[in-house]
Amino acid sequence: MLDKNINLSGKRIFVTGAGGFIGSNLCMELLMEYSDIRILGLDSLNDYYDVGIKEDRLKNIAAMLDLGGRKLGEYGLPDNFSGEERFSFVKGNLADKGIIDRIFAEFRPEVVVNLAAQAGVRYSIDNPYAYVESNLIGFCNILEACRHSYDARTDSYQGVEHLVYASSSSVYGANKKIPFSTDDKVDNPVSLYAATKKSNELLAHAYSKIYGIPSTGLRFFTVYGPAGRPDMAYFGFTNKLVKGENIRIFNYGNCKRDFTYVDDIVEGIINVMQVAPSENENGVRYKVYNIGNNDPVNLLDFVDILQQELIRAGVLPEDYDFESHKELVPMQPGDVEVTYADVTPLANDFGFKPSTPLRDGLRKFAEWYKKYYK
Repeated sequence: MLDKNINLSGKRIFVTGAGGFIGSNLCMELLMEYSDIRILGLDSLNDYYDVGIKEDRLKNIAAMLDLGGRKLGEYGLPDNFSGEERFSFVKGNLADKGIIDRIFAEFRPEVVVNLAAQAGVRYSIDNPYAYVESNLIGFCNILEACRHSYDARTDSYQGVEHLVYASSSSVYGANKKIPFSTDDKVDNPVSLYAATKKSNELLAHAYSKIYGIPSTGLRFFTVYGPAGRPDMAYFGFTNKLVKGENIRIFNYGNCKRDFTYVDDIVEGIINVMQVAPSENENGVRYKVYNIGNNDPVNLLDFVDILQQELIRAGVLPEDYDFESHKELVPMQPGDVEVTYADVTPLANDFGFKPSTPLRDGLRKFAEWYKKYYK
């Protein structure tokens, strides 16, 4: 196991995508674990999916800290920003260099976790520029800010101790070798989304090599859980089943996904945040890890467990005719048959690997769905 070289206690953490599924859960967990931590969250709160879910996640953070919502909905940093609040929120675009530069100058983050991105494989087919703006320009803004990180109050260079950023299992493309290993070549993306995520890894490597920025990329595998993204399959399936509509299961049900519960993802991120990589054999402080459940599940089995838990939670009636609402269809462009993570390096370096059983995770999602949508 690697030794921790960053003590998060008392640190200033900049989290992008703080209104997102993973980002909001990360902020909550950090605030619960560390009483003296300072977090500044950034999110554009765009309408790619229901903004109400994003706002609700932020309100949960505010309620936990008894903020009364006073830190929500800002455009840019307020004039009286001190950076001493346990949690502050800025509504802004990652591609807005002015906002990013001011955050680094005034908040002076010591650890940066970049989770903001335009997500979705299929959406990238029709909306390529959204991915270029957020995933490429936005990430470049983060790297440049880390490079020029300084304390505006003392006019001195500070430096970021660790940059942790979200990559994706999508970088493996149509890789036939399973499980997917970080040693595999990932030069054949099958979607623009995947290409932008691979580009993030290449950019981070270049900045680590040239400017010494310690960076760690995390390839997430199909993250799910309560208050998740409505564009994800399990959420979309649930919405359709509730409405009595048919659900479309791609590749005639022969796809497999390495579903990973959000709490496991957050635990992995926090572990990684505390270990800035040492120089590798090429003199670069750079690492990439898979975070997946290491147990791919057939989509037909997945939706069967999902409908069982939706019935148990009272989202669907007990006599729901699931079979009549199931439609098997061909593979969609940009999709892959199997995602399967080799998490051996993560387990070796941190003594951790995701472990939440799929049924347990879907049960928590179903219970949240019942409560949220009443």
